[in-house]
Amino acid sequence: MNYKKYKHMEISQVGMGCYALSGAYGDTDPRAYKKVLEYAFELGVNYFDTAQSYGKIAERTLGEVIKPFREEVCISTKIGMKDGIIPSLSYDHVVKACHRSLETLGTDYIDFYLVHYADPNTPVQETVNALEDLKGDGKIIEYGLSHLSVEDVQDYIRKGDPGMAMMELSAVARTSRNELLPIYVKNNIGSAAFSVTGRGVLSGNYGKECVFQKGDIRSMDPLFHPSQLESALRVVERLKELGRKYDKTPVQTAMGWVLSQPGIVTALTGPSRKEHLEENVGASGWSINKEDLVALDEFFKDEDEYLAREEPLVIKEILTKPLPEDTSAALSDLVYSLECAVTNDIATEKEVLPIFYSLLELRNSGKLTSDKLTEIQSSIRQILYGRNKKV
Repeated sequence: MNYKKYKHMEISQVGMGCYALSGAYGDTDPRAYKKVLEYAFELGVNYFDTAQSYGKIAERTLGEVIKPFREEVCISTKIGMKDGIIPSLSYDHVVKACHRSLETLGTDYIDFYLVHYADPNTPVQETVNALEDLKGDGKIIEYGLSHLSVEDVQDYIRKGDPGMAMMELSAVARTSRNELLPIYVKNNIGSAAFSVTGRGVLSGNYGKECVFQKGDIRSMDPLFHPSQLESALRVVERLKELGRKYDKTPVQTAMGWVLSQPGIVTALTGPSRKEHLEENVGASGWSINKEDLVALDEFFKDEDEYLAREEPLVIKEILTKPLPEDTSAALSDLVYSLECAVTNDIATEKEVLPIFYSLLELRNSGKLTSDKLTEIQSSIRQILYGRNKKV
C-alpha cells in the first residue's frame, strides 16, 4: 500500500467505507463486514469512512473494529441529516450529533468530521461556528465537505477552514473532476473520492439487463438507467483494454485513474467480500502513464458529448409520456430526470432537492403509488420547463 502525507498523518491511497452497512445495497451482515474491515487494516488501509445517516450499526461496527489500533487510523464520519432524510446543520444539532457519533464510535476524537448534505434553512456561518468549536474542544481534528454544490463549497471556504473534501469521482462520474476538484486543489484541500468503481458497474459484471435485489439503491441510480449505462459499458471496455497493458483489472484501472487526479488523497472502496477488497487494494502502488491519461481524456470527452446530447432528450421523454406502471421503474426514471437536469444545467440543486427528498420519503415509507409519482412528474416538468413553455 502506498501512502500520502496529509494533515496529521500518512493516509493510505485506498480507503474503506461503510456505506454497505446502511442497507443501501440490500442486507449486509455486520459480523461478516467486520471481518472485511479488519482485513482492510491488515492490507494497509488506514482511512475508514462512515456517516451518522448510515445508522448506528455502521458507526458502532467501525468503532469496534478499529478500537485495538485507533491511533493508527483515520476516521471520517458525516453530519447533515436528522430523522432520516431531513437535512439539519444547526449549531445545536451539529454539536449533539458529533457527541453521539463519538459515543457510538467509542472514540475520543474524529479525524475528519464532514458536512454530508446542505441544509438550506441554516446559515453556513452557523454550521462553521459549530465545527470550529468542536475543533477547538479537540472533539474533531479537521472538518470537511461532501455532497455539496459548487456554490455551497465556495461559501464554506470563504467562511471557514475545511480540511478535507469528499466527492463522487469515477470513470463514469466525472462531473466533480471538472467542477469541484479544481476548487479544492486551488485551496490546498485534499480530497477523498468515493464510488470509485461506479457502484460496481466498472467491474464489468453488469450488463444492460442488470437486476438488483430488493432494497438495493442502485435500482434507482441514474448510473444504471439505460442511457447512462450504455455509456458506462463503453467505458468498461476501454478500461479492460487499458488494463491489459498494465496487467490490471478494469476496477484497478478505474481506481488508478481516480488516484492520478491532482488533489486526491485516497480512493474509498466498500466491498463486502475479501477477494474484492484485495483487488481494490491492488489499485495502489502503480500509475497510468501520461500518454494513456491523455488518451482517456479524449475518450471521456466523446462520452461527455454523447451524454450531453442524449440526456436532455431522455429527460423530456420521461416527463412528457406516461410513467411505467412498475413504481420502481417510474421512481428510477424520475430520479434520473432530477440528477441529469442538474448535470445538464436545466435546473439547480436547490430547485430539485426538495422533490428528491419527497421521492425518498415516499420510497422509505412504502407510500410509493402511481398517482403520487405522476403528481411529482408534473412538478418536475413545471420546474424544468415552466408552465408556458412547450416541451
